[in-house]
Amino acid sequence: MRNKAQYDLFVRTSPGRLFLKASVPGAIGMLASAMYQTLDGVFVGNLLGDTSFAALNLAMPFVIINFAIADLIGVGSAVPISIALGEGRKKDADRIFTLSCILIVALGAVMGAFLFAMAPVFMRLMGAEGKFASDAVAYLRTYAMMSPLSTMVFASDNYLRICGRIRTSMGLNIFMSIFCGVFEFFLLGICGFGIWAAAFASCTGMIITAFLSLLPFFRGRLALGFVRPVFSFRIIEKIIACGLPSFLNNIAGRLTSIIMNIMLVRYGGEAAVSVYGVLMYADGIVFPIMYGSCDSLQPAIGYNWGAGYPSRVRSIEKLCYSVAASICLVAFLICFLNPDGILSAFIAGEVPSYASFAVTVFAFTYLTRWISFSTQSFMLALERSRYAAVISVSMAFVFPVALLFAMQGLGLTGIWLNFPLTSLLGAVLSVFVLSRERHTIMMKDHPESINQ
Repeated sequence: MRNKAQYDLFVRTSPGRLFLKASVPGAIGMLASAMYQTLDGVFVGNLLGDTSFAALNLAMPFVIINFAIADLIGVGSAVPISIALGEGRKKDADRIFTLSCILIVALGAVMGAFLFAMAPVFMRLMGAEGKFASDAVAYLRTYAMMSPLSTMVFASDNYLRICGRIRTSMGLNIFMSIFCGVFEFFLLGICGFGIWAAAFASCTGMIITAFLSLLPFFRGRLALGFVRPVFSFRIIEKIIACGLPSFLNNIAGRLTSIIMNIMLVRYGGEAAVSVYGVLMYADGIVFPIMYGSCDSLQPAIGYNWGAGYPSRVRSIEKLCYSVAASICLVAFLICFLNPDGILSAFIAGEVPSYASFAVTVFAFTYLTRWISFSTQSFMLALERSRYAAVISVSMAFVFPVALLFAMQGLGLTGIWLNFPLTSLLGAVLSVFVLSRERHTIMMKDHPESINQ
């Protein structure tokens, strides 16, 4: 049996109104989360110094790899849950939801223990020494210790949106950002603690937010609810298959960041790592806005696909492409026209002479970035996980690593050029994928009349 509120929202609401109800709150929520991540860099860079800021950026790829496990389950379960609800199979949706939450906590504990033990080894292998290395280890180990509970926040957000609680999701993201920002400033700026306190503030906010997010599910007030867990390898396989593109994107992207950090340490030391960190923080604002806009509509796409309305799926997805393109255009103009302003927000000391050039070159990434992002999201929503995975891995690892080695003779310039060239290659690949899937995308609608 289908939930009427979900059906009215995902099927009956016009694409334009659905965007206002789903994407705008989703984008605001993700922007709030991104703003805290930006403040995290600003606080560490200005209150603890350039070495600590560089250490944060050296450790961050490993932190994101840890979060990628929860994201694998959260994103991977969201697609089959949405489709099951669209087909009226609530019991199946509840089983997938319950199993997913258990998997996130268990895998968070395993991954956290591994990263805690290996943190010094990883930093040493990347060439870090002294305070640079010790700060990076302290930052990573704090995240690792709190991993079993903090990582749940990356999945609970998806589950709230599936149940139509989009404003609740937005409100919790805003709460988390404000709490983390205030708490981190208190620990660093007033108490004078070291870099570990920055990670502790983040994790504390995530744990509280995850608890508040899951509370309505325990009370049985939503379309999804906790049931007695059923450990099915078939369900786990489907979750992994659907979540694999996002997971591979995170893992491959972090592996690429690790390789880049090694080269940056070799070519320019801490200063080059800091400039690269600024680029990632700038992208850390743009990407979540795109992700929040498109990902908030994924439950609607999956629901309509499961209910048998492909033309409505196409209408919603066209909106995703348009919004992503608009966001990227604004990002390009800001980075291209004001590179020095972006740099000064994070680097308190002397800015390297090549830094402004790096930001300007990086700006061209956004001219084509929206194409691969939107196509990957579209393929994932249709359970075309193979195509989504190909785009994901190519964008996050294959293209950038190939370009890194092809242009290593250019030194730091080759690293800055890597970003726009990777984005261009990803756009070409995405157009090819869309041409291959044209027949599936153009399927006829379910005969039942719906509001287009």
